[in-house]
Amino acid sequence: MLLSPAATADLVARLRAAGCVFAEDEARLLADAAASPAELGDLAARRAAGTPLEHLLGAVEFCGLRIAVGPGVFVPRQRTAALVARAVQAAAGVRARTGRRPVAVDLCCGCGAVGLAVATAVELAELHAADVDPAALPYARRNLGPVGGSVHGGDLYDALPGRLRGAVDVLVVNAPYVPTGALALLPPEARLHEPRTALDGGPDGLGVHRRVAAGAPAWLAPGGSLLVEVGGDQAPGLADVVTRAGLSARVDVSSDGGTAVVTATLDATPVDRVPD
Repeated sequence: MLLSPAATADLVARLRAAGCVFAEDEARLLADAAASPAELGDLAARRAAGTPLEHLLGAVEFCGLRIAVGPGVFVPRQRTAALVARAVQAAAGVRARTGRRPVAVDLCCGCGAVGLAVATAVELAELHAADVDPAALPYARRNLGPVGGSVHGGDLYDALPGRLRGAVDVLVVNAPYVPTGALALLPPEARLHEPRTALDGGPDGLGVHRRVAAGAPAWLAPGGSLLVEVGGDQAPGLADVVTRAGLSARVDVSSDGGTAVVTATLDATPVDRVPD
């Protein structure tokens, strides 16, 4: 809805007083989303109370895509674009090496943002996504349906079809990596409005990742890669975990050192499968 300059200024001031750093942008987005002054007032009140903007809008922009999200669902972070970029490189490498389209899995998929971004950037033979959180699955299906993605509910590999064992070329994982003791330090938007299962990584933040690494060799195709986002200070520990699981590790740390992408690759057999 269109606001007068005075109404816009009042909305911006209200959001800024609530601690919204980008109050002007948020005011514009909330006004665009509202169909009436009453609805705008409700949205503004909920935002001022700490509800994530993305939950109010029903979507987030990620890797140039509009991703559907909603209450109680983890909101994709912009830093995760680095994980997508590495996964796209891995998928393109499979195509160049084997002449066939790769099979990709987005494990701990949440709303499916990472899988959608990868599938949009490179042609896949199959895309599968899985998450243990039932609240996230409808959003994942909504986001991945247009690209033919199959969404499964369950705990890590237990959710996947058995026929994918030994056939996954790109296994991309954005599992929770916040140490349990640090959860209280998260912004209220995350701590109060996103599922704990999407945030809590256990005592050192790598609890889920150890399980992922242990199972990866059985699910990866020869030459396939597991790609994981973690904190920059956690990357050496995860590299050691995947190495002990029988995979070769590469670590790419963000320019600010805050996050890293660990790429763990299974040795390729001498003979690749026949291109499709």
